Amino acid sequence: MERTVALGGNQNGGASLTNPVGSKVQGAAQVAHEITDKVAEQATVQVEHSAKAVHRAVDRTAETVSSAAEWASGISEQARQAQTRLTESASASIRARPITTVAGALIVGYLVGRLARL
Repeated sequence: MERTVALGGNQNGGASLTNPVGSKVQGAAQVAHEITDKVAEQATVQVEHSAKAVHRAVDRTAETVSSAAEWASGISEQARQAQTRLTESASASIRARPITTVAGALIVGYLVGRLARL
């Protein structure tokens, strides 16, 4: 009489016995499934935490860059205004005293020339 072992753990041949190796394999598979589920849950939580941290970092960076851009545009506008005021002031001074301005420019040019020779 030939006996074969079925996957379910029963042996053919008249007797219905539980296969101890099969039950151990099933138990190990169940434990492996439980561990895999726990690891997957923990990984999901960690990925969510990491994603939130990255989003916060990106938001902070965007705010900082936006603030810096506003500051830079304000500085360039202030520089333009200062240049305009200086130009208008110089023009008004030259119109008010043209001979004094030309004489002053000649003296400054002469002094710079003398210093450049040293």
